[in-house]
Amino acid sequence: TYLELVNSVLLRLREDSVTNVTATGYSALIGELVNTAKRQVEDAWNWDALSAVITITTTPATSTYVATGSGKRHKDLTVNNVTNRNRVSNMPIQWIADQQQLTIVQPGSPVYYAWNGNDGTDSKIELFPTPNAVETLKLNLYVPQLPLANDSDVLLIPSEAVVAGALALALVERGEDQGLSSSEAYGLYKGILSDQIAIESSRYIENSCWIAT
Repeated sequence: TYLELVNSVLLRLREDSVTNVTATGYSALIGELVNTAKRQVEDAWNWDALSAVITITTTPATSTYVATGSGKRHKDLTVNNVTNRNRVSNMPIQWIADQQQLTIVQPGSPVYYAWNGNDGTDSKIELFPTPNAVETLKLNLYVPQLPLANDSDVLLIPSEAVVAGALALALVERGEDQGLSSSEAYGLYKGILSDQIAIESSRYIENSCWIAT
């Protein structure tokens, strides 16, 4: 949990544990550093725990859709049209804009997509050509977890790397003392993160199979 992560970092800093993350100013700071380390670890790898499938149902004459639940930091995997049983290909948003604005294209089943900003919470996806029927698209993504906020929030990604990263950040913030130096802590963090990625990648055959494109 969020509280356990904070107390784990406090213990390594030789500080007293707390009963809630915001119990003291310092524990609240460690909570912020835990979320910073969490974001770094999430960005370092496509963790299986973050995989998500988001469904979009198209509406005729509408080309832009909010991918509810995608957030703003997701990573692409695939977009599949399950109605027509085909994959929708990714293209640059400028290419789609040029097709929409500079050519005359009949509406039809979407062949291409591009990410097109967000609504403040979730990303928006642009489809081309503009759908002319009700079809179901499945967006297979890696969606980072929202920042931990409540004491009982459970971390989805490996906790060891997050704790090590938060400790390194805390040592940089506090300055050197008689314990582990910030550079040593950061080196330890990188080693733990590398190990966790190696362990997870070994579970999936797609990470060791290379296909020419």
